[in-house]
Amino acid sequence: MVLDDGESCSSVATLFDIPRRSLARYVEKKKKSGLEEQNMPNSEDETLLADYLHRSADIYFGLSPIDVRKLAYLVATKLNLKIPTSWTEKLAAGPDWFASFMKRHPTLAIRKPEATSLARTSSFNIHNCNLFFDNYQRVLVREKIGLECVWNMDEIGVTTVSPPEKIVGRKGQKQIGSIVSGERGVLVTVVCAVSSYGNSIPPFFVFPRVNFKNHFLAGGPLGCDGTANKSGWMNDASMDLWIKHFIKYVRPSKERPVLLLLDNHSSHMSVNALHIAKENYVHFLSFPAHCSHRLQPLDVSVYGPMKKYVSSA
Repeated sequence: MVLDDGESCSSVATLFDIPRRSLARYVEKKKKSGLEEQNMPNSEDETLLADYLHRSADIYFGLSPIDVRKLAYLVATKLNLKIPTSWTEKLAAGPDWFASFMKRHPTLAIRKPEATSLARTSSFNIHNCNLFFDNYQRVLVREKIGLECVWNMDEIGVTTVSPPEKIVGRKGQKQIGSIVSGERGVLVTVVCAVSSYGNSIPPFFVFPRVNFKNHFLAGGPLGCDGTANKSGWMNDASMDLWIKHFIKYVRPSKERPVLLLLDNHSSHMSVNALHIAKENYVHFLSFPAHCSHRLQPLDVSVYGPMKKYVSSA
C-alpha cells in the first residue's frame, strides 16, 4: 500500500497494528532493491556477464559470489550506468541484486566443492589435461590462431642476494660463513613471455617500492620495462601495464590474433587487462590449477636453469 497506493507509513502501520519504524525500514529496503534492479545492466549485458562466468569456470577462473558482485559493479561503471550509492561505497553490487541475477540465470549455480571434485580440479591428472587441451584446440580453431602466435607468460621471484654456493671447508665445523652483499635480499618479480616458435619479448620487472623510478632498469635488457608496488608481486595494476608491454612487442591484429597461455592466478584476472586484451585480439587461456609444474613451459624448462645462472653470476 505504501509503494503501490502512495499511503503513508504511519497510516498503514496504524491500520494493520504494526510498528511504524519496522514498516519504514522494510519500505526503504524494498525501494533500494528495486533501484538496484532498475539500474543494473539490461538483460543483454547480464547475458554477456553470465556467459563470461560460464567461460571463466570452464577455464579454471571461477568467481566467488563476492567476486561476481565486484565484477557487476565494474561492468556498470564501465557502461556509465546509474548505480546505487551503496554500490559505490562498497565497490560491489548488492546481495539482493546477486540473488535476483542468479534467479534470472538458472544455468548458473553456487557449487560447494567436495573433496573428490576439489582434488580433480586442483591436481595434475588426465581429466584436467584433456579439458585444457580441448579448450586449447577449440580456441585455436575458433579464432583461427596460428601456432606461431601461441605465447606463454609466467612470472618468477628473483632475490637480489643469491644464496651462496657450496665451498670446501674444515670437516666437522658446524657453521661456515660466506660474505655476500647482504644477509637478506629484496625480492623482485620478473615477468617473461615466449612463443611456441622460440621468440621472446623483453622482460617486465615488478619492484618492491612505492614509486617506480626509471633508474631501476639501468643496465637491464634492451626494451625491458617495469613498475613498482609495496609487495613486489604481480597485481591488477601490474597486469594492466604488462599486457600493454606485451601488445607493444607482439603486435597482434584482427588478421593475426594471439593466444596467451598463463597461470590461474587472481592477479591475471584484471578486468582492465582482459578488456585491453580483447580490444587487441589477445585471447587468454589458463592452465589448470596446481598443474604449472608440468604444463607451464617457462616453469618446466626455463626458470630452473635461469635461477642457477643468476645464483652463479
